[in-house]
Amino acid sequence: MTPKEMRKKAIEMMAGERFHCSQAIAAVGQEKLGKGNDDVIRAMGAFGGGLGGNGEVCGALAGGLAVLGLRYSRAHHDEKENPKMWADAREMVQRFRDEIVNQAGTINCRDIAGVDWTDRGEARAFYQGDKVKKCIRIVGETAMLVGEMLERE
Repeated sequence: MTPKEMRKKAIEMMAGERFHCSQAIAAVGQEKLGKGNDDVIRAMGAFGGGLGGNGEVCGALAGGLAVLGLRYSRAHHDEKENPKMWADAREMVQRFRDEIVNQAGTINCRDIAGVDWTDRGEARAFYQGDKVKKCIRIVGETAMLVGEMLERE
């Protein structure tokens, strides 16, 4: 799966299949890595809306960082974690903030999406209006960034 294919699939997952941004990024990242764990996709659902619908860190970024963890971290004490994870994670946060969002240095969902997720009316209006289009674009670009970073080395 190329970075452009990842972008297309992540957009479809969010726009067409109504997955959370965090789930779309984690799903395409897993596919790129040749992994497939539905439990990871389910777990990433709670990261949508900025960490459990609280408007904090954008779920697309959280999904991207989770994919880096899948690539570089460990699940058992006898495994070794690749320290490259930290440099790639810093790069991902910086590029997400400065290139993809490019909105006064924020990585917070409430600022990016312009919605208070705790207000059901605002959340409904988000999905029925134009604001969702911005998040769909961000999900696509984040998926492409993840793909490009995974192809290095």
